[in-house]
Amino acid sequence: MENELSKAYAEVDIILSYMTNIYVEKIPKKLRELYKKEKLQGYTPNINPKIPLDEQNLQKKTYAILAMLNLNYWCEDENERKELIAIYADNDRKKEEELREQYNPNNLFKNRTLDAIQETETINENVAMVKYKESVFKRFWNKIRSFFKGN
Repeated sequence: MENELSKAYAEVDIILSYMTNIYVEKIPKKLRELYKKEKLQGYTPNINPKIPLDEQNLQKKTYAILAMLNLNYWCEDENERKELIAIYADNDRKKEEELREQYNPNNLFKNRTLDAIQETETINENVAMVKYKESVFKRFWNKIRSFFKGN
């Protein structure tokens, strides 16, 4: 967990180095120093400044940190800030719905029930009825007993 955060700090530090000073200077110096100090040493993120960030393989925490920086330091006015908060809230709501649908107990049991029914049908199709046949000796023995019982 801590390793992921350290990687995210390293990625944010590299991304900030590619940005213009206008945006970097809006972030408090202590926060920028935190990213430099706490980043994972020896980890060099592969970030191409010519490719959009959403198309690169970044840590999820990197996106979260960049979203926080955007909301707290790069928003120009209160309207833009409110729009971003609405977008973030909508994204959270969509993610919660996906998770709720994915882990809904009712759906889990429905799927198990359907699987069990299909498995039972498959077994029933593959199992043939076994007919019981008396052995020759048993038939012979029963015939002799019937003579002594006297029809």
